[in-house]
Amino acid sequence: MAGRLAGKVAVITGSGTGIGQAIAIRYASEGATVVVNYLEHPEQADETKARAEAAGGKAITIQGDVSKIADTNRLIDQTWQQLGRCDILVNNAGIEIGANFWDITEADYDRVLDVNLKGAFFLTQAFVRRLRDAKRPGRVINMSSVHEDMVFPHFPTYCAAKGGMRMLMRDLAVELGPLGITVNNIAPGAISTPINARMMANPTELNALLANIPLGRMGTVDDVAGLALFLASDDGAYVTGSTYVIDGGLMRNYHEQ
Repeated sequence: MAGRLAGKVAVITGSGTGIGQAIAIRYASEGATVVVNYLEHPEQADETKARAEAAGGKAITIQGDVSKIADTNRLIDQTWQQLGRCDILVNNAGIEIGANFWDITEADYDRVLDVNLKGAFFLTQAFVRRLRDAKRPGRVINMSSVHEDMVFPHFPTYCAAKGGMRMLMRDLAVELGPLGITVNNIAPGAISTPINARMMANPTELNALLANIPLGRMGTVDDVAGLALFLASDDGAYVTGSTYVIDGGLMRNYHEQ
């Protein structure tokens, strides 16, 4: 099948729902074979797989907890075993746990940092090792957040993880550039996804947020998927070391109530 990602293989973590699912479907529609990674809900991964195949691509599902190094290694190893290559990695899996700073537990800290930062770190390492050995180029796209730069009171673990992802991306862009591997972040603002369901169900919170967004709406998962396609395609070949903010202008206009 022709397309901007024809012949490419892409691993997208946490792609059973939300932004990850939309990216998998968009990549498949452009000719990629996508690896749908999930943690606990195989039925969601199967839905993404079916929608990716309906869009014209190929897809497989692989279970794995990105916070466990054995699972991240297995995810990349199985991709190579089943598909013979891996060209694009989208570190999309992420969680947030809200609490006052003085109430955060060690367990909550570990969970958020392990999924959002440690997972991306070691999955990228496994991805890069195989590319280095095969002498192939590649693309790393991290799903960061506007909170890699913008404060988010009561979510300091999330901010710490995304801030770490910002600097990790910059560092790896320099270190991996000579291997032909680009590394970039996508930093979504308020996107209509399951992670924001509670806020979207509260009209007071939702209206306060929308008042801070110059474009006057929340983003869609398809908005983000289009940007992820650009970074994975030939159009994004000379882009590395950058964060692409996609937030309707929120960061430029935001203030705490």
